[in-house]
Amino acid sequence: MKKNQLIKLTYAGLMAALCYVGYAIFPAISASGTKVHVGNAFVVLGALLLGGPYGGLAGAIGLSLADILGGYAASAPRTFICKLVIGLVVGLVAHKIFHITDNHDRSYIVSRSAIAAVAGLAFNCIFEPALKYVWFTILTPNAEKAASAISALLAITTYATIVNAVINSVIAIVLYNALRPALSKANILPFTNNDSLKQAG
Repeated sequence: MKKNQLIKLTYAGLMAALCYVGYAIFPAISASGTKVHVGNAFVVLGALLLGGPYGGLAGAIGLSLADILGGYAASAPRTFICKLVIGLVVGLVAHKIFHITDNHDRSYIVSRSAIAAVAGLAFNCIFEPALKYVWFTILTPNAEKAASAISALLAITTYATIVNAVINSVIAIVLYNALRPALSKANILPFTNNDSLKQAG
């Protein structure tokens, strides 16, 4: 149990750093208020490897820091919430609904991890503009930004958000299904649910 927690904390730190790098190395392009980057791929990867809480917090910390250091400090609180929610949704689908473990064959793991990744990022396409609307209507009133947020929400999402979700989903799915077998073979794949912990004995 202690070894698993140490592995999770280590990986969480790595995922937070990778989220930052994914945002910083590939310049964010603002399109209708949306930043296009590959940082979300590592939020999803973290949630798939570590479970929702660890993966979500790693992404929330890494990308909030990226906002602060990149000159978008005002959006950091919203970023924290959105990335945490992405991780929680991905972790819920992958580990609480599908219970992905080594007992499953490769096709099951690939398909279920893909569904989890798409679920988390698709949910964010709706959640992010909804949060912006609430934020700029109630918490820090700004009529122009609230109107922009509700327009994005009514349109379900912007083109940039869809592109962001597709690119990040593909990257996360490929990385997870490439890394998982190697980490499992080396016995350093974190356990993410009670069934796995029982199997570890």
